Amino acid sequence: MFLLATIIILSYLVGSIPTSLIISKYFHGIDIREHGSGNAGGTNVMRVLGWKKGLLVIILDALKGAVAVVIIARLHYGGLPFQNVSPFDDFTLVQIIAGVAAVIGHIWTVFAGFRGGKGIATALGMLIMIITVDMLVAVGIFILVVSISRYVSLGSIVAALSVPLTLIFRENILHDHIQSYGTLLPFVAGVALLVVFTHRKNVVRLLNGTENKLSFKKKK
Repeated sequence: MFLLATIIILSYLVGSIPTSLIISKYFHGIDIREHGSGNAGGTNVMRVLGWKKGLLVIILDALKGAVAVVIIARLHYGGLPFQNVSPFDDFTLVQIIAGVAAVIGHIWTVFAGFRGGKGIATALGMLIMIITVDMLVAVGIFILVVSISRYVSLGSIVAALSVPLTLIFRENILHDHIQSYGTLLPFVAGVALLVVFTHRKNVVRLLNGTENKLSFKKKK
């Protein structure tokens, strides 16, 4: 139990690293949460400070999820402190737990008053290590939706919802016979719902027609 708790805590702490705040304060001496949409995420950094710094934040946030899954989860050895009733092997289950802890850390960061980002990039970094094909489809959908609508929030929501739908399509239409499909589906569906929940204010603004569109120009 101690080892698993250590993995969860370390993953949460890595996820909690407020990359957008660090970059905005280091380069511009501002708290990014006091500008633009008020969100501590890569999209808001892109909107306020330009696409280069926004892209850097997105990459770093994605790396937090990947580090939790690929590196921190490898601290696990031996058996689990509970019966593993899932179709995953013990290590894959630990990877999922570590990844979720990192996403939670990003959304509710202990280093910034529990006011973080929406968890999209960190979840991307986690999931792309576990369900690569489905996440690549989601990335393509995200790029397509944002290119057409210029709404990053809409692209994030549609892309998140596309992941469980892609799993369903591959398993039941294409008959890919995805390993651990019965466990993966509710897991990614839960992550997708979490993404929608963190974007609830964006949904209201989208419905009201007041959501900000993406611009690659740095604000003066």
